[in-house]
Amino acid sequence: MSGGPAVPARPAAPAPRLGDAPDPGLLDAAERMDREELRALQLDRLRSTLRHAYGNVEHYRRAFDEAGVAPDDCRSPADLARFPFTTKADLRETYPYGMFAVPMSEVRRLHASSGTTGRPTVVGYTRGDLEVWADVVARSIRAAGGRPGHKVHVSYGYGLFTGGLGAHYGAERAGCTVIPASGGMTARQVRLIQDLRPEIIMVTPSYMLTLLDEFERQGVDPRASSLQAGIFGAEPWTEEMRREIEERAGLHAVDIYGLSEVIGPGVAQECVETKDGLHIWEDHFYPEVVDPVTGEVLPDGEEGELVLTSLTKQALPVVRYRTRDLTRLLPGTARPAFRRMAKVTGRCDDMIILRGVNVFPTQIEEILLRVPGVAPHFQIRLTRRGRTDHMTVRVEARPGTGPEQREAAAGAIARGVKDGVGITVEVSVVDPETLERSVGKIRRVVDAREG
Repeated sequence: MSGGPAVPARPAAPAPRLGDAPDPGLLDAAERMDREELRALQLDRLRSTLRHAYGNVEHYRRAFDEAGVAPDDCRSPADLARFPFTTKADLRETYPYGMFAVPMSEVRRLHASSGTTGRPTVVGYTRGDLEVWADVVARSIRAAGGRPGHKVHVSYGYGLFTGGLGAHYGAERAGCTVIPASGGMTARQVRLIQDLRPEIIMVTPSYMLTLLDEFERQGVDPRASSLQAGIFGAEPWTEEMRREIEERAGLHAVDIYGLSEVIGPGVAQECVETKDGLHIWEDHFYPEVVDPVTGEVLPDGEEGELVLTSLTKQALPVVRYRTRDLTRLLPGTARPAFRRMAKVTGRCDDMIILRGVNVFPTQIEEILLRVPGVAPHFQIRLTRRGRTDHMTVRVEARPGTGPEQREAAAGAIARGVKDGVGITVEVSVVDPETLERSVGKIRRVVDAREG
């Protein structure tokens, strides 16, 4: 074989660093709309969604008829309040395909929830739905500072859970290189981050803390890694956790929001230049906040339950889906046309009523993060002793925390909960990596009370 002189390999172009704000040319057409243009688009898409759902899903046809409303009764976004809610129970009662609005021949992918509290909820996507999903996740990655040429380490679980594949195809759509690490094999993930040098990681915040623990266990400073941004979602997390992750990892920590029933990750995203709440991509998802008890729509700024209506979904349109997540709507900042949702403070169904006091797991987390020697990996266990409800908080110690430090930490947490929340709890500081994890998350509340 003959050959000429060897051609030197072209050096790889350096990936762009995270900027404080995107070049306006990187924003897509919807991100450049003003509020009035967006509202006109929303109304057009909202009416189309209502017609599509009513015409093709028996559940919606029956529910609309029982409520005495028809799709054409929606003449402004405010009229949506006249339409009935959709709940997870509706999806389970029509399991598996009763809420689909297209023939199965048009469905290109299925995902499902874990079904740990009953039947799983099955969601389907047409080719067009998958395109929209990739677009909104790509937009989210750009809002977090991601740019073409960045490498994205995806540690969300792959499979029926929407996190992994949603992040994967969105990162590819954004022009990034995907490292599909999935969950688990923590030591190997740390090695991959060191060797492959991704700029962005997409993962649950609790698993990010596990990765940081592993960096330190291996004697590696995580602040020296290539990571510049972390896009964290799939569970509520606090500002205290953001500060811990940013200080320990030396990166920008931003929030992403989504849920399988609506599309998956990519419903809303925090912008890296402001970190002041998540802009909801309102050209695809119409938000309302309602009183969790009465269902009354609340004005922007008041906290309540987030309700979402899909505006472009074809296979599984959702009308006024009750997310159970507690938040409030705020004006747009970094993306002025899109309203923001404040960080989710908890879930309606995660609220614990203990001896007449309302308690959310995020309140416990805020206290834990102020106590030395313990990690933000915790679980609340509810039991009944005689006629009295009892709460035990189990929290993992940080590696190297001795018995005396653990005892002091347990006392500090118990006092913090008593002073800050107003209840008496028992605290158990357990060994690192003791609490069972699933898809990178710890089950926060175990209710073992009879009845």
